[in-house]
Amino acid sequence: MRFIYPATIKEEDGFFTVSFRDISHALTDGATFTEALDEASDCLGEALASCMIDNEPIPSPSRAQTGEVLVVPPALIAAKAALYVSARKEGLTKTALAKRLHVSEAVGRRLLNPRHPTKIVNLDKALHAMGKQMIISIA
Repeated sequence: MRFIYPATIKEEDGFFTVSFRDISHALTDGATFTEALDEASDCLGEALASCMIDNEPIPSPSRAQTGEVLVVPPALIAAKAALYVSARKEGLTKTALAKRLHVSEAVGRRLLNPRHPTKIVNLDKALHAMGKQMIISIA
C-alpha cells in the first residue's frame, strides 16, 4: 500500500487550487504554489481521515499524469490508513481487530481513530500482526 496521490494545482483568481482526481472531496488552496502544496498534504490527510471516520473505502491512488504533482498525507494518517485498509480487506470489525491484536477493544478503536495520536511503534506492531510491514521512505 502506498498513499501517494496525484494532485492538480491550478492558478485561479490569484490563488492556487489543489484537487485530487482520486478523492473528489479533497480540495484546498494557497496564496502561492508552495503554500498550496503544503496545504495539499494536510488536505489529503483529512480526506483519508474522513473515509476512516465514515467507515468508507479509501480510494487507491492512480498513476500521476503529466502536469500533476504527487502528494503524501502525514505519516501517522498513512499508517492508520494502512491498518484500516488491511482490516477492511479481511472483513474485520474493530472488535475483531482488537482480538487479533490481543488488545482491548478501546485500544483497537484508538488504533483506527485518525484523531487519536497513536505512537507509530504501536501501529507498526498492529500492521505486523496483520501480516504487513511498515516501510518508511524519505524523498
